[in-house]
Amino acid sequence: MIRTDDPAGQPIALHGRVLVACDDPGDMATLAKLLECQGLEAHFVADGHTAFELLKSAEFDLVLLGASDPTLGGYETLAKIKDGPRTRHIPVIVVTARNETGEAIRCIEAGAEDHLPKPFHPVLLRARVTASLERKALGEAWLRHLQEVEETQRRLQRELSEAARYVRSILPEPLEQPFQIDWKYHPSSEIGGDAFGYHWIDEEHFAIYLLDVCGHGVAASLLSVTAINMIRSGSLPNTDFCDPSAVLAALNEAFPMERQNGMYFTIWYGVYHAANRLLHHSSGGHPPALLLTGSDSHRLHAPGMIIGALPGMTFETQTCSVPEAATLLVLCDGCYEIRDTSGAMVAFDEFEAFMRQHGQEPNGLGKLFAWVKKCQGGRKLMDDFSIVRIRF
Repeated sequence: MIRTDDPAGQPIALHGRVLVACDDPGDMATLAKLLECQGLEAHFVADGHTAFELLKSAEFDLVLLGASDPTLGGYETLAKIKDGPRTRHIPVIVVTARNETGEAIRCIEAGAEDHLPKPFHPVLLRARVTASLERKALGEAWLRHLQEVEETQRRLQRELSEAARYVRSILPEPLEQPFQIDWKYHPSSEIGGDAFGYHWIDEEHFAIYLLDVCGHGVAASLLSVTAINMIRSGSLPNTDFCDPSAVLAALNEAFPMERQNGMYFTIWYGVYHAANRLLHHSSGGHPPALLLTGSDSHRLHAPGMIIGALPGMTFETQTCSVPEAATLLVLCDGCYEIRDTSGAMVAFDEFEAFMRQHGQEPNGLGKLFAWVKKCQGGRKLMDDFSIVRIRF
């Protein structure tokens, strides 16, 4: 906003409103002339109290405050200006009767931006006024920038919160009939890359699925939501959703990594045939599901590549029977791939043993989440935590 010279070396007029507290008519006349020559609008008051009251109601860019005359109350007024929330940002130059180092130090320590000794020298006055106005302009520009950054952060946080609420809104409600389904979901950041669902394909076939996109954040969430909605809506073309291997093959063709910014996902997809209690399942690079029957557990895992890595991949469907009172756990790797306080990785065997003991308890999923947090020493989750439990 303010420069002291143009490219040709000629002075450029300053801009701003200056409040001058001065009771000496000779000093007033001198300052009025010098400030006017520099393009500044000067307002004069006779004492510090009046200056402070005026600053509370009017806008000024700079204050020249006399300090030597007791009637002006210079240093007392300076303290009030720098203590006031409305006035503390206004630069103050203290006008002193002596050009001494000690006097300059006293001014600066009291909160002034600079000091100006009498008699007034035009060049010195211009330099110190210019420097104070430039600092004020830079400070205001920085404050505006900081406010813009803070507003951007608030807006992004609002958008992240809205996105997180949307992700949660598409997760299915727990079920009580014809079998009980509940789940536990806790993303490692504001918005995660896990998604899951379950629904009746027809009167006899019930689909259960959970996918995990590599990485976290908005990009991972967009991919997981898109994929889960395609499964839920049955919008994969020419696909038999009762055939898990066909569903994974169709997803692999629909979401190639090169069209997803290098991102991929893993998935476990199962179809329960209620009439004969058979569960058909397929996996694309995903952790095994667990079928708990009494005190035993069985890993349900069909070999298969991650989704999107290579075109034309085929996937295998496996089938198992589901006994009465069995419990199926479909999970992401964030339920067991955790580092304990010593830095060692918890093994799937440990997770499986814990779930054999607690997985069929009413609060089994809550106990699992508490166990994961305890293993990590209460630290922030390393990965998203998602698990779906079906009690047949």
